Amino acid sequence: MVAAASVVVAVGTATGMLSALDDRGGSDEARPGLVSGSPGPDSLPVVPSASEPAAPSASASPSAKVSASPSPKKASPGSTKARTTTATRLYRHPSSQVLDWVQDNPRDWRAAVIESRIADRPAAVWFADYAPATITSRVRAVTSGGAAQGRVPVVVAYAIPDRDCGGASQGGAPDLGAYDAWIDRFAAGLGSGEVVVVLEPDSIAQSECLPAAQRADRFASLARAGRVLKAANPEARVYYDAGHSGWRPAAQQAALLKQAGAASAASSDGIFSNVSNFHTTAAEIAYDRQILDALDGPPGLGAVIDTSRNGNGAPPDGEWCDPAGRRIGRAPTLNTGEARIDAYLWVKLPGESDGCKGTPGTFSPSYAYDLASP
Repeated sequence: MVAAASVVVAVGTATGMLSALDDRGGSDEARPGLVSGSPGPDSLPVVPSASEPAAPSASASPSAKVSASPSPKKASPGSTKARTTTATRLYRHPSSQVLDWVQDNPRDWRAAVIESRIADRPAAVWFADYAPATITSRVRAVTSGGAAQGRVPVVVAYAIPDRDCGGASQGGAPDLGAYDAWIDRFAAGLGSGEVVVVLEPDSIAQSECLPAAQRADRFASLARAGRVLKAANPEARVYYDAGHSGWRPAAQQAALLKQAGAASAASSDGIFSNVSNFHTTAAEIAYDRQILDALDGPPGLGAVIDTSRNGNGAPPDGEWCDPAGRRIGRAPTLNTGEARIDAYLWVKLPGESDGCKGTPGTFSPSYAYDLASP
């Protein structure tokens, strides 16, 4: 019963997260969903302090459901991995729903809190629509923006077929052959600088809806995706779906991850957890380390954790859809101070709805304010 309940919670992971980039009107413009500045180590308070001034760049919009992409508006080392990191700060792509809202509503009584605590933070840029004709240039727009500032962008590939088991975030490529070709084009936009790739949230943890043969085919395609991404840019860090600490036992998740290539240095830098969910950072650190131990892969494998909405932990009733009483968590950073934990990231953009406070993936200022309030 506990495992079944965990799966129900996890279905919401993708649902609230998808609002990434669409191919609106054939536009070649990337529309990620995130924010800026990156502060310090594991001793950070749950509510981050004000971030450094954001340098000009180009943003987009992460979170659930594929959203529209208007033209961008400008907004008014603890790991044990054997890697030389030249850029120590994360990149904020400057065109997201929250940035648009802040610019359009400067006199709103919530604007100052939302701007300082959410809009000024770096977050992931989601590519959630199947638009092969433009995916290379849109990914390149993000990675080149990060390279120009000497910062590390975070991009989310989210186009696997049968995504979300047909739930609210369903969509993706029509079949695995088309997906493989889409990944090739995605990889072509990664450039040569450092970039974090969050590869297909829920694709492994939520694979139980597929028959065994289809699940094996998906895992083979994910393993291939990691190899393609890392071959295209050796500086890319590719992380695989570990679900979250409230889903399934670490050994079971590790067994699935192995089948998908997550234990191979040729395709993987490790795992990600808690995307679009609310489990505490401490719980995720312990869980991720258990998975990494069970993976028994190369010593350099690490984990990244989505801390965007976990400041108060998961709701006791297991609610996943815009639950009340949640808060933003640790500020995004590449300096966690924790062995084998490579980064705290904001993969899900705080304030973008899971579907209960608005259409999935749309920005809700009231929800954002509640999350960001001290």
